[in-house]
Amino acid sequence: MDSMPKSYLTNAEREGLTQNGVYLAESLAAGSAGDDKAAWEWLKYAEIPAYALMAMKKNQGADFIRRKGLRTETAEAVYGKNWLEAN
Repeated sequence: MDSMPKSYLTNAEREGLTQNGVYLAESLAAGSAGDDKAAWEWLKYAEIPAYALMAMKKNQGADFIRRKGLRTETAEAVYGKNWLEAN
């Protein structure tokens, strides 16, 4: 990831958020603005909870997570290194 996606938050809106919170808020703001590409780009930076990744895998499939390039460390820590490949 070379450059950051387009920002939709003001500095005031970023204030008080953790870095992960900024990524999530930017993703939501981009989606609300109709910029789905930026929304998914911001989400690539976010640390997504393991349970949310597992729900995404069950609903959208493992390839969806791979195509979107989402970080999976949280799920690997909970479900094991090969959780994405497991049935």
